Amino acid sequence: MPEITFLEKMRLPFGGQEVEFHHLAHEAGGVPFLRIRIRENKRFTIFDIDPVSAQKWGDLMQAWAREHAGDAP
Repeated sequence: MPEITFLEKMRLPFGGQEVEFHHLAHEAGGVPFLRIRIRENKRFTIFDIDPVSAQKWGDLMQAWAREHAGDAP
């Protein structure tokens, strides 16, 4: 069973989805994961992401946010 550590929780302003971030560390060692849990009404979507994929995802999101930061009200 992995050790799960809560990192952050946020509610998205458009759509109201609740997003939680957790760190997962397995007792036996190995690759840690970033768990992203998205709640939309009664529906849940969960991603367990390895560090390399999280870095790519984060880089892409930051680049997009920089490009479009002035577009939001």
